[in-house]
Amino acid sequence: MEAYLDIETTGLSPYQSELTVIGIHLVNGSSIPGLIQLVGRECTAENVMSSLAGADTIYTYNGKGFDLPFIHRKLGIDLSRHFNHRDLMFDCWAKNLKGGLKKVECQLGIPRQLTEVNGYVAVQLWWSYINKSDIGALETLLAYNREDIVNLKTLKDMLLTNCTY
Repeated sequence: MEAYLDIETTGLSPYQSELTVIGIHLVNGSSIPGLIQLVGRECTAENVMSSLAGADTIYTYNGKGFDLPFIHRKLGIDLSRHFNHRDLMFDCWAKNLKGGLKKVECQLGIPRQLTEVNGYVAVQLWWSYINKSDIGALETLLAYNREDIVNLKTLKDMLLTNCTY
């Protein structure tokens, strides 16, 4: 089983910021994919490990430099010790696809509905949810995270198969 993982946080530093969402897209051959989003206090080591149960490989974009170290610092689990990990950013670099995930998606024609949402807006959405009980902001944040993890699968398929783009 493959797992596509992306996190949302309140900032870039795991020492000064918090995890807000851990999104996991599980794909097991021909079976129906599963989507798990841990939010706020649900972001625990136990929940992450049980959500990833049965996964062989975790795919991320810049996960080696951000997602996995952030999770390790905040939750005390080193996912790279428990699972194979492939950071698709390095596969992109090898094919001269530079930039963040959204820029690479654009270069490859991978569609995205929430084009106006980025990491900065994701932080604002979280604080709007926390400070104003804005459920719509949370729903938008979760939709943004869902696009990230679902598009990681599309990106992986494009990069690691013999298709030309």
